[in-house]
Amino acid sequence: MKRVLTAVVLIPVVLLVVFKAPLWLFALAVAGIIVLALHEYLNIAELAGAKPFQRLSYAMALIIVYLIWDAFAGRPRQFHSYSSAEWWMPLLLGPIIFGIPLVFRKDLTLGLASAASSVFGVVYTAGSLVLLIALRSTPLQDTLLIFVLFSVWAGDIAAYYVGRGLGRHKLAPVVSPNKSWEGAIASVAASVLIGLLVFHFHQQVDELFTHRWTFYTRLTARTVPIFHVLALGVLTNVAAQFGDLFESALKRGVHLKDSGSLLPGHGGILDRIDALLFAIPVVWYYANLTGFLRQ
Repeated sequence: MKRVLTAVVLIPVVLLVVFKAPLWLFALAVAGIIVLALHEYLNIAELAGAKPFQRLSYAMALIIVYLIWDAFAGRPRQFHSYSSAEWWMPLLLGPIIFGIPLVFRKDLTLGLASAASSVFGVVYTAGSLVLLIALRSTPLQDTLLIFVLFSVWAGDIAAYYVGRGLGRHKLAPVVSPNKSWEGAIASVAASVLIGLLVFHFHQQVDELFTHRWTFYTRLTARTVPIFHVLALGVLTNVAAQFGDLFESALKRGVHLKDSGSLLPGHGGILDRIDALLFAIPVVWYYANLTGFLRQ
């Protein structure tokens, strides 16, 4: 019951922020989620024996949020190339940013694990979630934001109920004993179905956003190729399921049931967004590499 009540309260708030919040407020909300998710991840890293650079990790994550917001705020474009933005440059400096302070530590035990877990934590959380800001700021791609949210939610629901009712064959018994192949297949089907619905009504979905640039919104009145819808639905769902399993593997490695207790019935923030952390980059890169929204 707690799980359902939390979802009933949380989902409308998320959609309100996604559709109606100004970009700066949306970016601020994303930054808050990143900090909370990174906090839970760093706790897992510490339980695993590493000594990550916590303050530096938070600072680097927030810098990335600021850079991508600055890159996209107030400068609408029809399409943003994945290679044109400079916000990802701090990630390339990760070894330097976390390597230099390691030299001045008195205790160098697990130094490699400490620096590596810090860099990975920033990439894992901030490197993925900041792409939501890019999607939200680009009228041709904002429908992808709704797609990835609905796709992951629908896939999660289908996997849970079908797996509980019909699941017989274990998907990953070591990492997550309750997940089944039946639930995984139902999850893929649900994501594809959601993709078909979202892209069929993508013009109506786009009109729900608060845009200042009406010229660009008119460009979305087109038919999205069915092949790309199906491919994106499958790839996004597979990535989401692996994202869920990956976070479960991290927790199981340190004997944790939940990453936190912030969300009643769901655990922590990381438990709630683990699938999104793998799905968002897949959606972003698929859209940019194929350019199917420009066709």
